[in-house]
Amino acid sequence: MTGMHLSLSGKKGLVIGVANETSIAYGCARAFHDAGAELALTYLNAKAEPFVRPLAEALSCPIILPCDVETPGALDAVFDQIERDWGRLDFALHSIAFAPAADLHGRVTDCSPEGFARAMDVSVHSFIRMARLAEPLMDKGGTLLSMSYYGAEKVVDHYNLMGPVKAALEATTRSLSVELSGSGIRVNSLSPGPIQTRAASGIAHFDALMEKTVAKAPSHSLTSIDDVGAMAAFLVSDGARSVTGDILYIDGGYHVID
Repeated sequence: MTGMHLSLSGKKGLVIGVANETSIAYGCARAFHDAGAELALTYLNAKAEPFVRPLAEALSCPIILPCDVETPGALDAVFDQIERDWGRLDFALHSIAFAPAADLHGRVTDCSPEGFARAMDVSVHSFIRMARLAEPLMDKGGTLLSMSYYGAEKVVDHYNLMGPVKAALEATTRSLSVELSGSGIRVNSLSPGPIQTRAASGIAHFDALMEKTVAKAPSHSLTSIDDVGAMAAFLVSDGARSVTGDILYIDGGYHVID
C-alpha cells in the first residue's frame, strides 16, 4: 500500500480570521499554501492590516481584502472580488468569533440581549452568510470549515457565553452539511485544544486552562496552529471527500477524558 501525498494544487481557497502570526487561521493558511493552494486572505480593518498583509504576501496571496463581518456588504465584497478574479472557489475557512467583554466575562445568566445577538451574529450567522455566498462559486463542489472549541460540548470555566455560541456553530455546521450536500459541498468544524492566540487573550484565566489541558490530555501537550493547519488541509483535500458534518478534535485527546 503506497502513502498518499496531500496536494491542494489547483485549488483556490478563502481564509477569514487571520489577525497575526499566532492566529489559528494563519496556521491553516500556511498549511493550505504549503500543499499548493492559492489563497484569498482577509484582515479585520485598517488597524489589523499591517499585521496581516505581510503574512498574506509571504503566502503569495493574490487577493488580500478587509472584511469586518459586522460591516454591511463587507463579506459580499470579498466574494464579489473572488468571483471577478477566480470565478470559482474550492474551500473557505471561517475562523472568527466575538463577544463583548462585559458579556464574555460575566455569567451566561446575566448576558445582555445585545451582547448575545452580536456574539451569535459574528461567530455563527456570518458562517451561514459565508456558506450562502460560497455556494454558487462551488458549482463543482467544495469545502467549508468553521472553528469551534470543546466549550461547545461541556461547560468550561470562564468560557461563559462562548459555550452556547460555539454549540450553535456546531449545530449550524451539521445543518449546512446536509443542506449543501446536494451541491457537493462538505461542511465540517475544527475543535482545537487551547492555543495562546490574540483571541484567547480575552478569556479570563486562560493560562490555567492551558495548564489543565496539559495535565489532563492523554498526549500531555498543547495543540499548535500547525497541528490545526494539518487537519484543515486534509479536510479540504480530495482525500476527505467522504467527511462532512463532523466536529474534528485536535486536542491531544482531551475531549475523551472524563
